[in-house]
Amino acid sequence: MIYIWNVEEIIRNTLLEHNLDINYEFNNSLTSPMSYNVSTNTIKFNYLEVNGYKGKIRIKETEENFVKIILYHELGYYLYFKKNKPDLRILMYGGEEEKENLHSEIDKNAWDYGRTLVPEELVKSYDKVRELDKLLLKRL
Repeated sequence: MIYIWNVEEIIRNTLLEHNLDINYEFNNSLTSPMSYNVSTNTIKFNYLEVNGYKGKIRIKETEENFVKIILYHELGYYLYFKKNKPDLRILMYGGEEEKENLHSEIDKNAWDYGRTLVPEELVKSYDKVRELDKLLLKRL
């Protein structure tokens, strides 16, 4: 079981390691393990969802490394939005296909940008989680 304080410590240390000025907070109503909000520059996490996701993904990594892998994906959103300014009005006013395409593009880029921060020893696991996450989303 990964606890709130463990996740907070991993996030804090990783942000310090990469010299990133991003807020973070626990949110027990979050329906995903972690999310990045570009408007508030905040990573939110729900440790119960992190544990549930770990049970679904099942890779051979320590709990700390698993949390880091999820975090690197969220940091990918930060890096993507820092370098790109997609028209987010599409998410509110666009058609379903347009929304789907933008979500897909942003997520793909977040995985790519996040991978640039991943230490060499975690790259294979990061890629595996990316692959398994894609399969998991298809089933939903």
